[in-house]
Amino acid sequence: MIYLQTIPNFLFFFAAAIAYGAAYLFIYTRITPWAELELIRKGNDAAAISLAGASLGFAIPLASATANSLNLIDMAVWGFVAMVIQLGVFFVARWAKPGLAADIEAGKTATSVSYAAFALGVGLLNAACMS
Repeated sequence: MIYLQTIPNFLFFFAAAIAYGAAYLFIYTRITPWAELELIRKGNDAAAISLAGASLGFAIPLASATANSLNLIDMAVWGFVAMVIQLGVFFVARWAKPGLAADIEAGKTATSVSYAAFALGVGLLNAACMS
């Protein structure tokens, strides 16, 4: 039963990661000018792709921060760094592609795939820099 001693740590880190993920999605869906969940419910593939890319783009560095943290405070600090960087990805993408919002609302998957790839790429670099 010694191997079960780490379950409390697992639960604390897992709960913190879920909370960070929920916070990221809450903030992200508030800063974007389109209504992701409403568009997804209506079958807008572009909205689903962009939200999936943004979510995974944050989850990857958050996983790295969690795996490399010494304690919950360390994880919280690096999770916050990951969140700020990944939210910044949206603003950079919007600056680089002024029609991003209109394209996603119109269901243009080419735009959403390129945005998702950008979010994932930055997320991977973000994660690599944390390890």
